[in-house]
Amino acid sequence: MSVTLTADRSASSRPILPVRPATRDSLPDEARRWAEISRFEAKAGSVCLVPGDGGLACVLLGLGKAEERDPSDGARAALLAGALARALPEGAFHLDGTCGLDMDLTGLALRLGAYRFDRYKSGASGDASGPNIEIHLGEGRDLDKITAVADGVALARDLINTPVNDMGPGELETAIRDLAARHGAEVSAITGEDLLEHNFPMIHAVGRASASAPRLVEMVWGRKDAPKVTLVGKGVCFDTGGLDIKPPSSMLLMKKDMGGAANVLGLAAMIMATKLDLRLRVLVPAVENSISANAFRPSDILTSRKGRTVEVGNTDAEGRLVLADALSYGDEEEPELMIDMATLTGAARVALGPDLPAFFTGSDPFAGEVAEAGTRLADPSWRLPLYRPYAGDLSSKVADTNNVSSGGFAGAITAALFLEGFVEKATTWAHFDIYGWRPSASAIGPVGGEAYAIRSLFDILSTRYPAR
Repeated sequence: MSVTLTADRSASSRPILPVRPATRDSLPDEARRWAEISRFEAKAGSVCLVPGDGGLACVLLGLGKAEERDPSDGARAALLAGALARALPEGAFHLDGTCGLDMDLTGLALRLGAYRFDRYKSGASGDASGPNIEIHLGEGRDLDKITAVADGVALARDLINTPVNDMGPGELETAIRDLAARHGAEVSAITGEDLLEHNFPMIHAVGRASASAPRLVEMVWGRKDAPKVTLVGKGVCFDTGGLDIKPPSSMLLMKKDMGGAANVLGLAAMIMATKLDLRLRVLVPAVENSISANAFRPSDILTSRKGRTVEVGNTDAEGRLVLADALSYGDEEEPELMIDMATLTGAARVALGPDLPAFFTGSDPFAGEVAEAGTRLADPSWRLPLYRPYAGDLSSKVADTNNVSSGGFAGAITAALFLEGFVEKATTWAHFDIYGWRPSASAIGPVGGEAYAIRSLFDILSTRYPAR
């Protein structure tokens, strides 16, 4: 299928009418009668095609009951338009700007709702296999920006959905180089034993057991004297757990353990496509946590790039090790803003579930920006505290720190505190602990890899650093 957002309204375009259960009786007579006959109740994400003389008269989009206690209700309603992408027949359609929906979010939802990952389906032919749909959103829409955000989300989804046999450390580097080539960015990579020479010992230790060499991939874009924004993404392309091996059920989704890298690359794609006025630096430690004769072990003591020694309490807490070296490297440039994203802890999922990323920052103003954008765009994340007394749980008798806490409590917080110890010079730092996976289909996406919080982060960056 193909959904195209158009600036011009076709003469043959048919209207889309958003409707809630309480407003169903106010529909035009023809639509109201058909809604009654077809028992259309305007449930959230439901779609009803209303016939008319010579074909289709209009389309009804159910928004469900208004949730007055939910400040994101209006934004969530707009995102329900994604259901139209899978329900509309071929042709041209339009939404009236007076319908009450945020038209930019509606347009984004239509693009996201059309997403499919069918790379491995025999006979799949991409957009040509479905109807071609054109939708006019009214005047004044920034279609280029909507497209940039949709494409960034799709990139993140594609990278996560691709299995490790086609998305190992080497292939992830290639994906970064492809993205850079499209936007004129520069890319460099430090690979294998060169990581030791260039002082990235923990990235090397975590990834050395894999047949695909570990690497740190760096992408730089933007004018050199612009404000510095650094994005760091956990790129563990597959995580067996190492010698602290995961059970099979926990390994099934581990192709998504590079979801942090996928998300920052999606965000970077949005930034570059819209030419925000910032100096972008993306750092991705790309590794596979495998098991082999040279795998790192529980109780090993690693010396980090920063010089701090780390006792390995658990080889399945490898993501924070590779991030620590990458964060230390990014911090050396003293960026104005440094954000890391990682599929880091199960504790964050237990606390907040799959749809709500946890984030940590010492900056109250930045936290406020994230909360406001998340509510307005229905792309939420939830701030958890950097409760520093818990840092004592990371103590080690033989090293400066342990990579896991001694107890089983506050795992997301202690992981964030571990990372914070490797950041000193960045003006603002934030850590996002994301799931990277949509376990249930929604109007804007199928089950599979998902981008979380990057729409909100892009909105913040767009406001701070608008294109010149």
